Amino acid sequence: MPAWSSSWQLPDQIADVLPSEARHIEELRRLFLDTARSYGYELVMPPLLEHLESLLTGTGEALDLQTFKLVDQLSGRTLGLRADTTPQVARIDAHLLNRRGVARLCYCGPVLHTRADRPHATREPLQFGAEIYGHAGLEADLEAQLLALEGLSASGVTQLSVDMADVRIVSSLVAGAKVSTSMLARIHAALAAKDASELSSLTSSLGNELPAAAQQGLSTLLQLYGDDKVLAEAEKAFKAFPEALLALKNLNWLATHVTGLAPGVKIGFDLADLRGYAYYSGTRFAIYGHGPREGAHGAELVRGGRYDEVGAVFGRNRPAAGFSLDLKELVSVLLPKPPRAAIRAPWGEEPDLRAAIAGLRASGETVACVLPGHEHEVDEFACDRELANVSGQWQVRPLQA
Repeated sequence: MPAWSSSWQLPDQIADVLPSEARHIEELRRLFLDTARSYGYELVMPPLLEHLESLLTGTGEALDLQTFKLVDQLSGRTLGLRADTTPQVARIDAHLLNRRGVARLCYCGPVLHTRADRPHATREPLQFGAEIYGHAGLEADLEAQLLALEGLSASGVTQLSVDMADVRIVSSLVAGAKVSTSMLARIHAALAAKDASELSSLTSSLGNELPAAAQQGLSTLLQLYGDDKVLAEAEKAFKAFPEALLALKNLNWLATHVTGLAPGVKIGFDLADLRGYAYYSGTRFAIYGHGPREGAHGAELVRGGRYDEVGAVFGRNRPAAGFSLDLKELVSVLLPKPPRAAIRAPWGEEPDLRAAIAGLRASGETVACVLPGHEHEVDEFACDRELANVSGQWQVRPLQA
């Protein structure tokens, strides 16, 4: 088989983005950046690769497994291609900005995954994120959710819903018990999968190491999902665990304020869904929405929450909350954009023609010149007008059939 026959093929779950979709993604990128700026967020651009120890410091095994590694030909040190941008932004906040007060930072750029994090996903997401550092109050958590909801709504996503949880509920149940890190990971996995049999087996194997009240509490978590009635049920179940009660109070505060400030958004709770528990330090949330594209119903589009420990490994343990999303995934649930309207113009060197074209482009119009010997056939643009010489003057008129 000749080499050229496969030279155009890309790695699995890596794909080119063609003009129409690329334009749509770029419009979404600009929309989210502009929305974040309207909230006071500043744009940062971390590098795509860093020394591996810096990139993975404190992020845990999961991100390590998702990170591509390579050797720097200049230093001989191992580098990593980022799989998540949040640790880099935490480093920027801690070391480069080092501000005393609140820092609102946003970013948008590609990340690379050794494996896709969900079925049919790309291994090269275009990650947008917004993070607020320096404020421990729930106002920061609320701001992150409102910013994400506003961006999704402006993108055309409808029937938005927010699912909330708090990692401190489980941590309060197992506090003081001798539970290994690996066992805790298995317990969280069983909770997330709603696997009652596996959870019972795990907690039973701990015996007296895990008090009966904690075992019962973990089992009860499997049933605690739904609307705001869940919080009332949870308060009864966890009345002996003060930290859990505080977490429930915080969730109620957030739900009340999101409902008041983002009318029409549905609020739900799944207190057993603690994906990324090792990363989050408090509330976590996921935002779902319906896109107009067929089959795009109830997609999870945003993940976020509070991760106060993210900067500790960089020597500055600041409160932090935020969210991220993949713009490539978001565009997949939206209808394709129609071709952009454009003006067709003849190619020529006449000063008055060049001046007319320049003036139109300066005013924001797209002007495509027909090169000599070619009909203009660019799928990305719909030429509905033409620049024509009418009685010695270059004028824009409807395109003649």
